[in-house]
Amino acid sequence: MIRDEPLVLGIETSCDETGVGIVRGHTLLADAIASSVDQHARFGGVVPEVASRAHLEAMGPTIDRALADAGVKFTDVDAFAVTAGPGLPGALMVGVAAAKAYALSLGKPLYGVNHLAAHVCVDQLEHGPLPKPCVALLVSGGHSSILLVPDVAGEVHSLGSTVDDAAGEAFDKVARVLDLGFPGGPIIDRMAREGDPAAIAFPRGKYKDGTYDFSFSGLKTAVARWVEAKERAGEPVPVSDVAASFQEAVVDVLTQKALKVCKDNDVHDLLIGGGVAANSRLRTLAAERCEAAGVRLRVPRPKLCTDNGAMVAALGSELVASGRAPSDLQLPADSSLPIETITL
Repeated sequence: MIRDEPLVLGIETSCDETGVGIVRGHTLLADAIASSVDQHARFGGVVPEVASRAHLEAMGPTIDRALADAGVKFTDVDAFAVTAGPGLPGALMVGVAAAKAYALSLGKPLYGVNHLAAHVCVDQLEHGPLPKPCVALLVSGGHSSILLVPDVAGEVHSLGSTVDDAAGEAFDKVARVLDLGFPGGPIIDRMAREGDPAAIAFPRGKYKDGTYDFSFSGLKTAVARWVEAKERAGEPVPVSDVAASFQEAVVDVLTQKALKVCKDNDVHDLLIGGGVAANSRLRTLAAERCEAAGVRLRVPRPKLCTDNGAMVAALGSELVASGRAPSDLQLPADSSLPIETITL
C-alpha cells in the first residue's frame, strides 16, 4: 500500500445491501455491509420501499463502522464514490443523496459510478490490475451480462445480456417453487451438492443460437412444470436432484457463452462477478472450461461478488488514478444507467 495514494470511500445502495467500502489504491481497508434481506424474505423477493427505508436507517452506522474498521477519519477521505445506477430508483437516491452531502460538506470530489463496472473493478482489490482487454461475465439477481472491457475506467462494451429473467432471479423463483426460501441462490447451491446434476434434462435457453444473450425464463417454467407433474402424480419431489439439474443448466449456458465471447474476440482473460459468481458450481465449471480453452480466469472471493461498497470505492479509486473528472454535485440517480456510461 502506498500512503500517498488517494483514500476513497464508496457507497453502494442499488438494491438491498447498504455497503460502504474504503480503499487506498488497490488496497481494501474496510468493507462494511448492512443487509435488509431478512426484511424481504417474507415477501419472497426485494420490496423497493422496504429497501429504501432500510438504507436510510443503515447509512450512518455503516459509514461509522467502515471508518472505524479502516482506522481513518472522515477528514482523511480524499474522494467519494457512489453507485448512481443501475438499480432500484428509491434505493439509489438514498446513497446518492448521502454521498453528495458528505462530499459537499468536506469539499471533496464525488464520482457517480456504474454498478456493473464496479462489479468488474472490484477484482483489482484481490488480484491486481485488470488485463486490457478482458471479458467480464456479470451474473446477479438483476443482471446477466457479458462485457468486453478494454479499460474499466474508460471503455466497457455490452456484448450480451438476458432477454428475460436474470440468472439470480431464476434461482430465486426456482427456490420458491421448491419452498426453499429467499434468497434462492445460496440455498440451491447447498441443496445441489447432494443432488445429481444429470438427473433431469432441463432446457438450455439460447444455448447455441449464435448470440451472446441469455434466457432463463423458459428454464424456470420447465422446472415449475416438472415439479407440478410430480406433485399431481402424488410422487415425492427429489429436491436435491431438481436443484442440481437446474443449477447445472444455468452454469452450463453462462460458461459456454462467456468462453464463446473470449474465443470470438481473441481475449484470453475472463472475469466473473456479481452475486451468482459466489455459486460454487459456476466457479468450478468455469475453472475447468477456462483451463481447457487456455483462458485465464479471475473470480473475486464470494464476499466481493455480492453487492458491496468496496467495489464502488475500487472503481472510484481507478477513476481518480486515471485522471477522470469528478461528477457534478447535481448528478442524478439513474435506475437504467447503461454500462457504456461508467461515470456520470
